[in-house]
Amino acid sequence: MELIQHILRGVTNHQEMFYIVILMIFLGIEVIGRVPSVLHTPLMSGANAIHGVVIIGAIIVMGSAHSDNYIALILGFLAVILGTLNVVGGFVVTDRMLEMFKKKK
Repeated sequence: MELIQHILRGVTNHQEMFYIVILMIFLGIEVIGRVPSVLHTPLMSGANAIHGVVIIGAIIVMGSAHSDNYIALILGFLAVILGTLNVVGGFVVTDRMLEMFKKKK
């Protein structure tokens, strides 16, 4: 019960940040939804760069978190894993798309 109250206090204290994140989600969905299919490969390359920054930020969060702050450690670990999967997947997709434009022997 005390953990739930602590989480609710954190949400209340950082309410503006939650609003910004929610607005960013809606804006991202609108922007991505209007991208033509021809531009998805360059968009994936841009997403790889952004997720590289996410990975670095997650590592910094995990490194600066106290050893008893399990929420920060778990969220940082998940951000590193998911960001890495997204970067690797993006490079695989980009590489496949570029293979289509190479001349066959």
